[in-house]
Amino acid sequence: MELITLLLGLSGLSLVAGWSVTKNFYCICQPSEVLIFAGPRTRLTNGQTMGYRLVKGGSSLQMPLLEQTFRMDLTNMIIDLQVTGAYSKGGIPLTVTGVANIKIAGTEPTIHNAIERLLGKKRAEVEQLAKETLEGNLRGVLASLTPEQANSDQIAFAKSLLEEAEADLEKLGLLLDSLQIQTISDEVSYLDSLGRQQQAELIRDARIAEAKAKAESQIQDSANLRRTALRQLRRDEEIAKADADKRVRDALTRRVAAIEEVESVVGVQVARVQAEAAVETERIRQVEQQLQADVIAPAEADCQAAIATAKGKAAQIIEEGKAQATGTRQLGQSWQAAGAAAQDIFMFQQLHILTKLMAASVPDVSVQNVTVIDAQRGATATKLAAFLEQFQQATGMDMQQVLGKLTSPETSTEPSWPKVEPGSDLLEAAS
Repeated sequence: MELITLLLGLSGLSLVAGWSVTKNFYCICQPSEVLIFAGPRTRLTNGQTMGYRLVKGGSSLQMPLLEQTFRMDLTNMIIDLQVTGAYSKGGIPLTVTGVANIKIAGTEPTIHNAIERLLGKKRAEVEQLAKETLEGNLRGVLASLTPEQANSDQIAFAKSLLEEAEADLEKLGLLLDSLQIQTISDEVSYLDSLGRQQQAELIRDARIAEAKAKAESQIQDSANLRRTALRQLRRDEEIAKADADKRVRDALTRRVAAIEEVESVVGVQVARVQAEAAVETERIRQVEQQLQADVIAPAEADCQAAIATAKGKAAQIIEEGKAQATGTRQLGQSWQAAGAAAQDIFMFQQLHILTKLMAASVPDVSVQNVTVIDAQRGATATKLAAFLEQFQQATGMDMQQVLGKLTSPETSTEPSWPKVEPGSDLLEAAS
């Protein structure tokens, strides 16, 4: 039992000792720091041999009695820069203020420079070292720039300062994150004069720009007014064209309607006239047929009879003439045979015959009709009466009877002729 108790006690003591050793020699590295274990020599990746080893962002166990642990802070350091009386190019002293963000480099190989130069120094000492280095670099950059260049383009000025200070800070194991130039001034008011000149130029440029903008605005306004006026004129023109087209269409519509109306009226009139013409044509045909039956056919028959009678009388006259010619020829021959006394004998023979002929030439006069003629219309009435008498003697047709039949009330479709009575006034009947 005593042995077991002793063994358990020794085990407990060893555990306590191990825990105490682990607690004191086990180191954990934060992300914003780096652990440096100085002691045995360590070969680096580039072939160099260092008397320390680095641990960044992890943990490691310190070898008791063989190693010593150091911590180096990698957080950012804000450094206020102020350079007074720094001569620029041209001999103008300038005062420059700015702010820089600096930290210890955490990457190889720059971190080895930081370990060699800054390990064991306080943070304030590191900041002072970085500040003095940057101010020296700032003076060097100002010496290469004119006040106009340094003041007009501060971004380019800060970039040049970064390029100038980067090499010096890298040798110290520091890394410059950012640098901002805040103000640049001088004691002789050189920059103020430049500022006033630039301000005057800016005012001038602003006024020129304002005048140009105003002129362009007026030009634009005029162009807008012109475009508006042109659009309004085009709109008025389109409206006028539309009105004109509308009036033309209305006029054409009214013309077509008027033409159709007139054509309808004319068509009605033409139809009525055609109907009346057909009626009149039928009436004329009826009258012609009536005249053909009542006047022309009897007249043609009478004419044919008169022609036949005349031909018979002409044949008789021709025969009588031939007989007379024969007798006359024979008489002439007898005269020639009788000699000089033949003429006297012939005259005595014909004297009795001539006396009878002269007596017979006065026949008895029989009066059938008496025509009374107005003295005022004597010539016309005389001609009309003579014409009717000659027509009756030539054709054997009494026109007074024909006219009387045509004017009888029994035939209402025949033309109305004045009735001529025997012995009436032919002029009054004709009128």
